[in-house]
Order: sequence, then C-alpha cells, then structure tokens
Amino acid sequence: MSYITLNSAKLTHNFTFLDRLFAAHHIDWAIVGKLLCGNEQFLRVLLKISDTEICDSRLSNLQVIKKISPQTTTIYIKPPAKRLVKDIVEFADVSFNTEIQTLAALSDEAVRQDKVHRVVLMVEMGELREGIMVQNMVRFYAQVSEMPNLEVVGLGTNLNCLNGILPDREKLIALKQCKEVLEEKFGHRIPFISGGSSVTVPLIFRGEVPPGINHFRVGETLFFGTDVYGDTLISGMYSDVFTLTAEIIELREKPKLPSGLAGTNLTGEKPVYPDEDRDRTSVRAIVDIGLLDIDHKNIAPILPGISIIGASSDMLILDLDTNSAGYKVGDTIEFRMNYMAVLRAMNSDYVDKNVVSRIAAPDLRILQNMN
Repeated sequence: MSYITLNSAKLTHNFTFLDRLFAAHHIDWAIVGKLLCGNEQFLRVLLKISDTEICDSRLSNLQVIKKISPQTTTIYIKPPAKRLVKDIVEFADVSFNTEIQTLAALSDEAVRQDKVHRVVLMVEMGELREGIMVQNMVRFYAQVSEMPNLEVVGLGTNLNCLNGILPDREKLIALKQCKEVLEEKFGHRIPFISGGSSVTVPLIFRGEVPPGINHFRVGETLFFGTDVYGDTLISGMYSDVFTLTAEIIELREKPKLPSGLAGTNLTGEKPVYPDEDRDRTSVRAIVDIGLLDIDHKNIAPILPGISIIGASSDMLILDLDTNSAGYKVGDTIEFRMNYMAVLRAMNSDYVDKNVVSRIAAPDLRILQNMN
C-alpha cells in the first residue's frame, strides 16, 4: 500500500520560523489544521508542536482535537450550519460568523450549555466568499451585541481562496477602520483583527501589514513553506514536510505510444501523443496509487529521470526512460506533493499515514541558514 509521510522535524522548523516572525511583529496566530482531515496520528504530532489555537472547517476534526488536547482553543472557520449549533458550542471555542439567524441560534445554545461562545464576524473585503458588507456592519453588530452568552472577540476577512483576490495594505486598513468605528460607537473592545492567512504572510516581510492587524490563520505556509502571494517558496522554510511513497507493481519496456483506435479515457480526456515518440520504447513502471487517492497533476517524482505518464483509478504509470537507476518490482518511488495532493491523500483510507522525525544531511542547510 502507498503511504504519505509527515516529517515532524521539518514541520517543527517551519512552525518555529513563523512563530518568530509573528512574535517580532506582535501578531498572534492560529494553525489551520484542516489539511490533516482529522487524522489522529498527524494531529498528535501537530499538537505536540503547538497546542494553543487550531482552526478547522470540519466539526468532526475539532472533536478529535478536543479529545486529544482539551485545553486547545478550537476555532471553526466557516459560517456554521444552523443544524450544527449544539456541537459548535460544545466543541468550538470560537466560530466565524456572517448570519444573524445563526448567531441567534448559537446564543440560545450557549445559554442552554451555560457557556460563553466567542465569535469572529467576517467582513467582505472584495473576495466575495463569506462576509458581511462593510456598510451593514454597524447594524449587524448592534444586533449581535444584544445576544446573551456571545462575545465578539474579533473581525476577520477571507481573501484569495475563491476569486484569487490578494490582500493589500488598503484592504487591511479598511478592516482596521471598521473595528475602530464599532468600538467607538458601541464602547465595546474588539481584541482581534484576524486579517491574515497564508497569502498575507509575504506582506509582513514587505512591511505592508498595518499596526492593529494582530491575528493570522496559517495552514498552507506552515505545511509547505509557500509564498502564496507570489506563488513561490519562502527562503528558510521546508516545502517537503509531506512526501508520498508508492511501490512498483509492474516494470516493463514498452512502446511509448499506445496502439489501436483511441477514445476518451477514464477522466474524459483524449490523450495526444507526440510524433517523435513513434517507434520508440522506454521502461514503464506502474505504482500502487491512483485517482482514487491523488490527482497525478499535483505530485512530482523527487528523483530525476522519472516522468508521470498518467493515472487510472488505482494505478499511476511512470516513464523511467532507460531505467538507469536500476529500479525493480517491489522498489518504492517518492513524490513531492502540493496542497491539493496532500488533502486528497489524507482523505483516502487507501493511503497509509507515516511519521518520521529526522532531517537528512542535505536538508540541514535550511536549519543552518535560520540560526
């Protein structure tokens, strides 16, 4: 069976890198752990690194976190469904909200459970996903402030996830001004502006995060070292916290081009083959993972000399050229993974999960550059 490996040492390094960055700018931050899909083994690794605040958009994942680490502050980071309010109040210490009816239901449930439920009100800043329109915020806040057992602890915004709208200083200043208007009008302190996610991290390096933006929610940059804003990597962070390993189940020299009348394949595509491959052969390997587990477009072989030809539901086909590395049946091949590849593999019961805690010598230079 194929498996995904989490390198806890590299994840710890990335966490420390970000933690120092945020501390230097007086910013609190929470880890977005939804990528782990509630996997208890990987969550235990994450919570050992930091058990302060964990965000997720799946209630079942927050339940696992509370079971492992009851003291961790759990944050539900999408507008809750009304049918879930009982469990939201029980398992999420904080929830992100945009609807008065849902907030009223949360208030009623918090009264029933004799708890104070903390809420962040999400503000629309141009991305057109979840968010209250700025011009409606005063009226909205006035209603929420009267609801018993609810405490508004922050304003937040989401950018980049749907329409790719990037954060900038002007949007963050507008969010801060919204907070200031509410505080002045109602006399209530709003402690946090959760104005940042992974895509906002590069603005810290550029000095474009205004004072008062004091909370970030970070997942992708923690796990992949990505500069989401510039679609590149952040120097000093590891991009290979996760790797995928699959076993060779067939290895044969075959023609580079198929033969026969071609229709559409499993995914509805009609492959096009280069003429220069006609009458040529190469060594092909089949490994034991497929479209049920990953999208092959989101992974890449780590070692050179290997290319991905395609995939079916249960098998991934590779071109090894002349097989100069001497692979044989039973050997394994490792792949780099992007965010979507990890997300899909974590959601697959057919991919085993594994943890390692060592950093190979060639990778230690990142640690040396950081210290």
